[in-house]
Amino acid sequence: MIFLLVPFVSSFLLLLLSKSLSVQSLPSWAADMRLLSSLLLRDLGLQLLCFLQDCTLAGAAAVRIRSPAMPSPRKKLQSRPDGGRGGGESGGPSILDLPELALELVLGKLPPPALCNAAAVCAELRDRCRSDHLWERHVREKWGRVIGDAARREWQLHLASKSAQPKAGGGGGGGSIGIGGGGRSRRWIAALSCVWPLSWIRSSADRSCGGNKPKRSGPLPDNSIMAWYMSMETGMFWFPAQVYNREHGHVGFILSCYDAEVSYDCRSDTFHARYPPHGRRTIVIEEGVQWDRLRPPPVDTPAHDLHISDCLNDLRPGDHIEIQWRRNKEFPYGWWYGVVGHLESCDGNEHFCRCHLSDTVALEFNHYTPGSRWRRASVNRKDHREGNETDGFYGGIRKLHCKAEISKWRQLWPTDILE
Repeated sequence: MIFLLVPFVSSFLLLLLSKSLSVQSLPSWAADMRLLSSLLLRDLGLQLLCFLQDCTLAGAAAVRIRSPAMPSPRKKLQSRPDGGRGGGESGGPSILDLPELALELVLGKLPPPALCNAAAVCAELRDRCRSDHLWERHVREKWGRVIGDAARREWQLHLASKSAQPKAGGGGGGGSIGIGGGGRSRRWIAALSCVWPLSWIRSSADRSCGGNKPKRSGPLPDNSIMAWYMSMETGMFWFPAQVYNREHGHVGFILSCYDAEVSYDCRSDTFHARYPPHGRRTIVIEEGVQWDRLRPPPVDTPAHDLHISDCLNDLRPGDHIEIQWRRNKEFPYGWWYGVVGHLESCDGNEHFCRCHLSDTVALEFNHYTPGSRWRRASVNRKDHREGNETDGFYGGIRKLHCKAEISKWRQLWPTDILE
């Protein structure tokens, strides 16, 4: 600091001395000296301002993003006197010096933990790294195969109920998600520690403790896509989905798919599934559900409601279907896989088959042994009714057109024929 003040004071005294004398009494080089002193004072003032800004930013920023060409680990972001963004101690470039399109491209390539680190650098990067369009892609890439419209509606209902809750204690409330805050902070840290950089988690927790720690960059709005992603990543948000072969592939649920609420467990990269009660049974929770056993609900029909079939008149032998079935009316429906078969009066010859003209549709569940009462069922195209207590209640039917859906059921086919 002193080495900056010495030339500063000398130039200031020289300028005052030159102004106190008349121009006529000075030699010819005095005018040039006055101009040189003015320029020197301006440059020194700008350097002093940059030095003070650099010191301020050094204490306020917890994480730095630097250009790969600059290997120094202590690179700092600062504002240049010429109005540019970035530049460090040696005046090198920073990520904020990139053109707008290039910067968006770089941020779009960052994984979620790196985006969280980048958001802690400065206010500008914080706003950019929390943009919905960046996190929408991460939601789609990681959660798109298990969430659907029902999960989005559930999140909106969650936000609405949270905003309706009265704020507690003057400053706290349901408007944002933070990392700090008592027991909730510990739950966030425990859940995030297996997937997010520990340095970011610790710094976030430290920033909530006050003292001499830098202030955190700001709370995360609840209605942001980033907040939704984080809520699913930490397992705090239970969302609706359907589970194939529920309860660890129990023999009574083979080749079925049941509605459940699921939450993610980042430690095991699996899910917890919470099924609605079955008759007198309480809520069943299954742990360790793998990704490939989940799907988003294909229809909006609730688990206890009858799905309105719109494909009965189009069903032909060989079509792949899913049909609702439940043991009794106290139970929720599950979706069971089957195929449309030929009627008993038909020999199966495709040239003479008239099964598609009959009012009766034969359904086959070929994972059951021949002769089993569960292997075949019949429904009426024009007057389809659920069934009875003996054989269970058959509900609505979905005709499967997508090869991926059919292939998924084939992958779940049991190794042994069921009785």
